Order: sequence, then C-alpha cells, then structure tokens
Amino acid sequence: MLTFLFWNINRKPLADAIATIAEQESVDLLILAECAIEDSALLKTLNRRGPEFHFPSNLNSRIKLFTRFPGRYLVPSFDSDRVSIRRVALPAREEILLVAVHLSSKLYWSAQSQAMECPNLSTTITEQERLAGHNRSVVVGDFNMNPFEDGIVGAGGLHAVMSRKVAERGERIVQGRAYPFFYNPMWGHLGDSLDRPTGSYYYERAEHVNYFWNTFDQVLLRPALMGRFRNDQLKILDRAGDLLLRMPDGRPDPKAASDHFPLLFRLDL
Repeated sequence: MLTFLFWNINRKPLADAIATIAEQESVDLLILAECAIEDSALLKTLNRRGPEFHFPSNLNSRIKLFTRFPGRYLVPSFDSDRVSIRRVALPAREEILLVAVHLSSKLYWSAQSQAMECPNLSTTITEQERLAGHNRSVVVGDFNMNPFEDGIVGAGGLHAVMSRKVAERGERIVQGRAYPFFYNPMWGHLGDSLDRPTGSYYYERAEHVNYFWNTFDQVLLRPALMGRFRNDQLKILDRAGDLLLRMPDGRPDPKAASDHFPLLFRLDL
C-alpha cells in the first residue's frame, strides 16, 4: 500500500504540520504546491524521527515531491511550468505514472481558458503513457477547477467521470474518435457530510453565481488503477495532529494553516 499526500500550502511555514500528517498517516509520497519552505529545512523536519524521507531532484518550481524511498525509483518523465510527471518504479511492484499538477487559477484565467488548456494536459499524459508502455496513471494536485467543470469532464479534456462503471469501459467514441476515461472519486466529496469537510477550498464574493465551497484539489485514476483504489481511503483532512486546519465554521483557516485542505489517498500497489 502506497500513501499519497497532496497539499497546496499557500506559501505558509507549515513544515511541522506536514511532518505530523506524514507521520500519522505513514505517507510515502508527499506532493506540495506553493511551497516556499527551504528544501533542506523541510527534509530535516520530515526526518525528525529518523532518516526516512528523500528529496529527489525536482525540475518543476511549482511542485515539490518528497518520498520515503530513494529518488532512483522516481524517474523524471516530463516537466513543464505546471505539470510534473514521474514514473514510480518500485521493486516488485507495478510501475505507475504519477502526474502532479498545479493548474492556472481562476484569479487569472477564465473558465473558458482553463477548459481549453486541459486537452494539452490530456495529450501530454497519453503521450507519456505511450512512452511508458502502460496506462496506470494517477493525476493529483490543485486543478483550480471543480469536478463538474468542462475541462475536467469533457471528452477532449481530462474526461474524468464520477462513476466506476462508466470508467470501466475504458474509453468512449465521440465523432469517430476514441477518448480514454479517468475515474474521479472526488465527486463523492462534494457537499455536506458529517465526517468530512464540504470541499477543499472556500471562495466567496458578491456575484450572482458563487459555489462558496470548491473541490479544486483532486485525484484522478485511469481504469487500470481502479482495482488498486478504495474510495474510503480518500480523505480531505482538516487537522494535523492537534492543529486544526479549519475555522469554527468549517472553512480552511489561512491564518493557522493554508487556504486549501490537504488531500490523502492510498493505492494498493
């Protein structure tokens, strides 16, 4: 079982909180966005109980990866300004493609521009799958889009659907062209629930259409990995040990922590 943690930490000094979650949840792969903590300082905090974590060479300034295994098992495959792809090739385990993303914000890009960029990401992923010789891909990060937006669900975009049954079909044909599916379990994390946050990010302003709660932080899985994934192993976290990451009304607390909640999931590899 591999445990993954993604967190957009909003340039906050959250090394202790990150290390606490990593210890409590036995995180194997740590993926951070908007991380301004010095690499050596964060690595020292992660290893405060012993030398466990490694910091492979990162070619992406927006996304940082730390692992419990040596960097040679995390093979660079592709890097751009907002996307980092690694072949995770551990001994005696099936290789996977880890696609870490931090896509453009709604503060600077329209919904239309966000949607039109997603086909480029989709093409990059399928090309890297072709080079790897398999399609065991997992995409994780801050998409700055909700699961229901065009760039996520559109066939020419990421084509990520809410249903395992639908995703099991592998692909569908639109206008004579085949489009492969992703499965998006984050649909199950929209709206109120007694035992989890309402979303991963809260945004409010005085305009007519406002969702308030958003689930920008997501994980998408190719059908080839769905059998390795359990929905109950996916969590949006609102605490790090004794530190509450939320305000009394449930929203992320950007003073105590980040304006995003962390995302944790596991794959049985």
